[in-house]
Amino acid sequence: MTTRDTQPHPRRISGPVRVGMIGAGFAAKFHMENFPAGKAAVVGVTSPRASSREEFARRHGITAYSSVEEMLPHVDAVDICSPPSSHAEYMRQAAQAGVHIIIEKPFTGFFGSPASCTKQQMLDAVHAELKTLRQEILRSGITLGYAENCVYAPSVQKEREVVEQTRAQILRMQGEESHNGSHSPVYGIWSVQGGGSLIAKGCHPLTPILYLKRKEGMARLGRPIRPATVSARTHTITKLPGFEDRGFLRTTYQDTEDYALLHVVFDDGTVADITASELVLGGIHDYVEVFANNHRTRCHISPVRVADVYSPSHEVTKDLYFVEKISTNEGWIPCPGNDNWANGREGELTDIIGAIHEGRPPECGLDLAIDTTLALYAGYVSAEALGREVPVPLL
Repeated sequence: MTTRDTQPHPRRISGPVRVGMIGAGFAAKFHMENFPAGKAAVVGVTSPRASSREEFARRHGITAYSSVEEMLPHVDAVDICSPPSSHAEYMRQAAQAGVHIIIEKPFTGFFGSPASCTKQQMLDAVHAELKTLRQEILRSGITLGYAENCVYAPSVQKEREVVEQTRAQILRMQGEESHNGSHSPVYGIWSVQGGGSLIAKGCHPLTPILYLKRKEGMARLGRPIRPATVSARTHTITKLPGFEDRGFLRTTYQDTEDYALLHVVFDDGTVADITASELVLGGIHDYVEVFANNHRTRCHISPVRVADVYSPSHEVTKDLYFVEKISTNEGWIPCPGNDNWANGREGELTDIIGAIHEGRPPECGLDLAIDTTLALYAGYVSAEALGREVPVPLL
C-alpha cells in the first residue's frame, strides 16, 4: 500500500521532462538551480512582463513565450512560480492540455478584498474551487507536485523514516517559519497573496506536520490521519500605534497580518501548534519538532549549521551567498554548506520529476496541498472569531 497521495498517474515521460517556467522571479531562480540533471530540461519561460521573461530566457538559453497558452504545446510540465493569485488558472490550463504541474506554495486561496466578505465566505469559496480543481486534475491523468520544500528537508525525511519504521504515535508537534518580511513588492496585499503570515509563512511548517501525521496514520492504521479542527489568532504588530520602527523589519502590509498562531487538532485527537511571523531578525527561523510516544525529534530546516563562517566586515563577503534572508554577511554566519539540500529544494524537484517519469504520486502532492490550504483558511475563520475552534472542511 502506498503512503503517498491517492492521485492516479497514467501519463509517463520516457526522456528528460521538458519544463516550462511560469514566472521569472525569486522562486524560479531557486528552481532552475535544482532540477535533476539528465532527468529534466527547462526549455521555456513565460511571465507577464516581457523584459523579465526575455532576460530570464537569455540568461538560461531557453525560449521566452508571451503566454502560458503559447508555451503549453512545447512542454511536458509547467513549473508555476508566479504569485498565488494566478495559480488556479494556470493549473487549469495545464490540466486541460494534459501537461504535468509543479506548483509553488501557497497552493491557492481567496484573492478578493478582505473588506468585502467574511472569512467564512472566503473558506467556502476556496473549498468549492479546490473541489472543482481536484476533479479536473484527477480527470486529466497528470502528475501534480506541490513544491513545499520543507517536506523534503533531510531532517523531515529522517523523521518520516523514524515514524514509519518504529510505528511511532505522534502526540504533538510544533513548528515555525519566521523572518523579517518578504522581499516581494506585492507581499502584504491580500488580493495578490491570499492572506498574510498565516498562509504565506504558516504553510511551510504546517505542510510537513500534516505530512508526518499522514505517514504515521498509514504506518499504524492503514489510513492517513488528517486535520479535524483549528483555532487561530492573527495580528499586525507593525501597525500598532506603539510600534517603534528601527528599519530592520518590513512594515508595508496593506491588508494582511504579520503574525499568526494556529492550533491544529487531528482526527485522532492529537495536536500541533504553528507560529508564523514577519518579526524575526537574523535570517529564516524554520523548524518542526515532534513529540512521539517513543522518541522526540527536532527537525532543523533553516538555519542548518554545517559550518560557521566569520567575516570581520560585510564588505569582505558581500558577494557570497551563505543563507537565505540573512541581512548582513558580518560576524558569525550559520552556513548550511548547500542551502538547497538542507532546506529540501533539491529533494522536492528530484522527487516530483521522478514521479512524472515513474507514473507514481510524489511525496508532496495534490491531497496534501488541499488539506494545507483548507486548514489555513479555516484558521482565518477562527481568527476572525478571536480563536473559536473551527472544523476543517476536508474534501
